Amino acid sequence: MIKRSILGLACAMFIGTAAFAQTNQEVQTVSDPAQGYLFNRFSSNWFITAEGGVSMFMSDYDQHNELSKRLAPAASLYVGKWFSPIIGLRLGGSYVAAKTLSKVNVYPYTSGLVDGKYYKQYQNEFGAVGDVLINLTNWWCGYRPGRIYNSSVYFGAGAYWTVAQVGKDYAWENAHDFNTSLRAGWINAFNVSRSVQLFLDIRYSTFEAPQKRVAVEKQTAGDLQAYVGITYNFNKRTWEAPVVPVCPEVPDCSAIEARLQAANARIADLERQLQDCLNRPVEKPVVCPKTLATIYYPINKSSLSTREVNVLRAVASVMKETGKKYTLTGWADNYTGSESYNERLRHARVNGVERQLVRLGVAESQLNATVNNGNLTDLGEKAVQLDRAVTIEEAE
Repeated sequence: MIKRSILGLACAMFIGTAAFAQTNQEVQTVSDPAQGYLFNRFSSNWFITAEGGVSMFMSDYDQHNELSKRLAPAASLYVGKWFSPIIGLRLGGSYVAAKTLSKVNVYPYTSGLVDGKYYKQYQNEFGAVGDVLINLTNWWCGYRPGRIYNSSVYFGAGAYWTVAQVGKDYAWENAHDFNTSLRAGWINAFNVSRSVQLFLDIRYSTFEAPQKRVAVEKQTAGDLQAYVGITYNFNKRTWEAPVVPVCPEVPDCSAIEARLQAANARIADLERQLQDCLNRPVEKPVVCPKTLATIYYPINKSSLSTREVNVLRAVASVMKETGKKYTLTGWADNYTGSESYNERLRHARVNGVERQLVRLGVAESQLNATVNNGNLTDLGEKAVQLDRAVTIEEAE
């Protein structure tokens, strides 16, 4: 994923540079889940879950009972929400039955003893529970909306009220017992449609062992549970991936080699021209017209900022005082943009300066607006910002 992020950044830099070249080329983008995901609105990614299964209490004395007689029913109902493809939360109600053995008859359930010394205890736990969900598949393998299998773990807690079976008639009565529980589990979910999931849930919970409530201090015991269930996911169910630019294809190496050979030939020709120039006799320097001011522009711009207007205000003051004629020349660099576009840009710049000087009181007869299709400096692309300007010079 790091390599893809670096590649995406390189593409963005390449396309950003191309945009500054004054071209009309459109930037193509794609949605790339490998780059991560965007958070949805709070009303999205809700779900409801129902499950049923069996539980097996594991207190100190339960090993003396047969395995089939330790199994008891369990069920849960939840409402939850995924806050991202990895993190979710669910809240709901849970029912867990416990068939266990006790050294003392905590709940007077007179159904006989096991091995002549362990009392059978049968209780129902009804509680409110909450879990934090972690989708391991999306975390380790990346989010993919069409994936069939998802593996998740969760950690949570609950508060339970105990109803126990007591008396000769095995009636269920309130045991007046508040039981707290910690829990953790592993969910194996299979998507059967865009909205429905079937799953297998293996869970381990903690409860207070009933046999300890009378004989000695309370002690925590474990309860192993297995569930099968169904989840319904409400709209919106998926996550949007970030949009990233598509890098242009790398040119063929033969084309690059041809361009390199042409560049070498151009360099050789320039070296020859330079040598010829150095061998020419020194000519008398030409006195260039005096430049009064130069107004510079950002790329693609012909409007004047407040700073440039203030400069032209000072220029106008000089022009009105001298009464001389001045030549205004519009320039644009020849390294970016098309020739027709640059021609319009030169005229727009020089005309804007001329209008501003007239507004500031300079007589139109003093001004001669023109453009130059060359580069102002000829210093190359490294100084391209110096070629986007309007020069103001005294007329010869």
